[in-house]
This record gives sequence, structure tokens and C-alpha cells, in this order.
Amino acid sequence: MKHVPVRSVFAAGALLGAAFGFAADALAQDSRPQDERPQAQLGPRPFYLVNDMNDGELKDALKACETGPFYRTTFSIGHRGAPMQFPEHTRQSYQAAAVMGAGVIECDVAFTKDRELVCRHSQCDLATTTDILAHDDLAAKCTTPFSPASGDKKAEVKCCTSDLTLAEFKSLKGKMDAGNPDATTVEEFMDATPSWRTDLYATNGELMSHKESIALFKDLGVKFTPELKAPSVEMPFEGDYTQDDYAQQLIDEYKEAGVDASDVYPQSFQLRDILYWIKNDPEFGKQGVFLDDRDETLEGFDANNPETFKPSMQELAEDGVKIIAPPSHMLLTLNEAGEIVPSAYAKEAKKAGLKIITWSLERSGTLTDGGGYYYQSVKDAISHPGDEYEVIDVLAKDVGVIGMFSDWPATVTYYANCMGLE
Repeated sequence: MKHVPVRSVFAAGALLGAAFGFAADALAQDSRPQDERPQAQLGPRPFYLVNDMNDGELKDALKACETGPFYRTTFSIGHRGAPMQFPEHTRQSYQAAAVMGAGVIECDVAFTKDRELVCRHSQCDLATTTDILAHDDLAAKCTTPFSPASGDKKAEVKCCTSDLTLAEFKSLKGKMDAGNPDATTVEEFMDATPSWRTDLYATNGELMSHKESIALFKDLGVKFTPELKAPSVEMPFEGDYTQDDYAQQLIDEYKEAGVDASDVYPQSFQLRDILYWIKNDPEFGKQGVFLDDRDETLEGFDANNPETFKPSMQELAEDGVKIIAPPSHMLLTLNEAGEIVPSAYAKEAKKAGLKIITWSLERSGTLTDGGGYYYQSVKDAISHPGDEYEVIDVLAKDVGVIGMFSDWPATVTYYANCMGLE
């Protein structure tokens, strides 16, 4: 790679941002000069996406940054690490995210039978994200042991972190998140990775406790965004482990590790958890991220009709919520000309003074078929992989998000560096 003086690259990035009419905020920024921050190794994907873009001003601006160098940025958030190609929530996935310049990395937090916190996207996803079914002794402890598909009946299995002790959990290996509902054997069920992902790096995925993730992220020099997962078992667990105990335990593990609250962005889909942190640990709570999935959980919700937002954005702000995080499709819509523009949801959040983070880029395959769930509101404007940067540009420039979760952080890192976002 041709070496370009760092000051020149980032001065150019700032000028590009100004030329495009925006200077998006980011999460609490690294105060070090750019040339003292860790360099990022992006690999070929961002360059492939830029080359695949339609010709125009944005493509020209992004191509102008091809020579780098690239640096870590808090605008780029590793969603479960880098799970497009590495088993999610494993040491290897987290390390890959940091290498690709993610300045913030996520550990989704669930609890084990002995009430230890671990990194898993769902309390009961072990059958699809780990090799538990290959361990007969541990598979026998699953809430619902594996039963094969037969006729119209799909394969069934449910294996939860709360079925295992921490030691048992740590004996497993991570795999790419997938399960074959038509499987008649365990082997068929486990061999289901989508074709646009890969099992190349899925041979030794090291599972992590929440405490271990904190230590790793400290070593990597990144910020923290743990998500308190909604329990899949009745609470209080075993009669006395309450939701508040669970929420407090998450925060306490950062305190015990000596992590400054300003470096932690605790998340939850349950508003009650955010309000608990605001009341009981306000230094952490003021950076609580309310994950908003009301498109799926609130009947009649319409991202372009503020009357359906219950609670309203203003009510959330009055309750002390400062950061809201919806899926990307809730922030975007198409105008009469078929162009991607901010939704009413995005406008109302900004009007109420809420900062916005969004999820999750590059989780829907190649974008050749409309993009799936995360792009549903703009599918008529999506036709090829390079459109990823058209979406990112509107989210950054027009919506004004302060960070983006991605399954492949290099893509967001490239954009943030190019546009001078820190």
C-alpha cells in the first residue's frame, strides 16, 4: 500500500465530510492523535464494495481514500465481533473485529446455571452457535434434546446457557450460527452455514465469559457495549435471581475490572433495564442504549407514523434515555423519486434529542435480492453489494447516527476513516 501521511488522509476526510454537508457525532472518541491510534487492516472487502458502487460523487469520494492508512474508530462497532466469517462471540471473532478497526465491540450477555455471565446472542442458542450437540453428555442436559425432522415435523432442539455451568459452557467450541430444521441427524443439523458465510475459521472458536471479554477488550484497547439479553427462562431464576440482580451483575463486573463508565454502553431491548441502570447506576445508565424492536413487538407500529410510537421519542427522552438503537430499516425510507432518505422515526428521534446507533450491517447476504430484513424499507433501491455504501452514507450523513453495528466492521471503518469520523 502506498503510504500517505496520516494528517493528509484525515484532513482530506474532514474536507469530504464537509463537502457532503455533515459531521456526524461518534461515541466517546479516542483523544489520541490519529497517528497514535492502532492501525486497522481492512482486507479487500471495502474496496470490492466501493468498486461495485454506481458511478457518482460518493463513489469518487470513497475511492479517493483507497491508499489509506486506516485507523480504529468508535463509529465502527463489532456486532458480536466479526460474525460474517468468524463464529460469533468467540475470542477469534472479537480479535478480528479489533483488527478491522472496530473501536467498540459487543458482548451479548446471558447467564449460566451457576449464575455466571457469558457472551451469547441468546440464552438458548447453544445448539446453533456451539458444538454442544457433538458432546453427548452436555447435549443430554439441553432443555429440549435434539429430535429429528420427520414428515411435516421440523427438527427440534433447545440448549440454553442456564442448562450448563460456566465450566461446562467453556468446554464448548463456537461455530457459525446456523441449524438445519429439516435435519434427520445431529450432523445434518449442525452442517447448515449459509453459502455467503464460511466455516474456514470455525474450527476452534473459543467461548468467553463476560469477565473474560472485559479483560480481552481492555487488552485490545476498545470500548464495551454489553447487551443484557432477555431471559428465556422464568425469572426470578431458581426463585431468587431477579431481573434486577442480573442487570446489576452486568454493571458490577465492569466496576470490579476497573473500567471507567464512560467506556461502557450497556444495551437492552427491555426499557425496564435501561431505566434500572439510569436510577441505580447513573454513570453507566446515562450511556444506556435502548434497543428498539417495536417494528416486531408493537402492534400497528409504523416507522413513518409518529402516532404509533408508544412511548413517544419525547417520553423516552423525559425518562432519561439518551441513546436509541433501532434496526437500520426503521431509520430509512424512499422518497417519491425512489431515493433513500431518513424515516419519520429518525426525524422524531433527533427532534427529541436522542442519539442514534443502528444495527446490523452486512448481516443479510450479498444485497442482490433486496437485502432482507435490515433493508426492507429501501429494498426497491437495493440491487447489488456496492449499495451498502449508499445506505451507510444516508445513515451517517442524513440520519446522523453516532455508530453502526456491522458483522464485518472493516466496511464501516473504511467509510468512517474516509469521511473523517473518529
